[in-house]
Amino acid sequence: MKRVLAALDRDAERWAMLVFYTFCCLVIVQEVVRRFVLNFSSAWGEEAARYAFIYLGWIGAAYAVRERAHIRFDIVIGRVGPRAKAALYIFAELATIAFACIALYWSLHTIRQLLQFDGATPVLRVNKAWFEAAVPIAFALVIFRSVQGILRDLQDLKAGRPVYAGKAMFEE
Repeated sequence: MKRVLAALDRDAERWAMLVFYTFCCLVIVQEVVRRFVLNFSSAWGEEAARYAFIYLGWIGAAYAVRERAHIRFDIVIGRVGPRAKAALYIFAELATIAFACIALYWSLHTIRQLLQFDGATPVLRVNKAWFEAAVPIAFALVIFRSVQGILRDLQDLKAGRPVYAGKAMFEE
């Protein structure tokens, strides 16, 4: 069980992004073939791909928080010592948590309204709450990953290791 949880912690967002990205690609290719080869297109294809892309983007944002891959200004971080660097990263994680809590609260408000008034999508005729749920799910993941980042930084500080700086752009 511990190995399963560790694998989920390490790769859950990556697998979810792969599923949503593959779904988007398959639906879009299928729609292009239907439109230009068969001279017929479905009504559901564009809408389904759009909502999968929304999930892809929001889960990707949570993954970027985990990897510290969001855009940031490293000029200050590169000029301070290891303890100050850790403090800056922890401050950034706390600011992220504060913002994510506010966003989570308001996105749940939107979900409640969609459930209350039964806001359906135009073509799929499914309640929009299922698709708008990407936002609170992502912000809950952002909070979780930020807390993990703070705990990792505190452990690194305690052990005398440099804090995790994240991956550089295009680094594997």
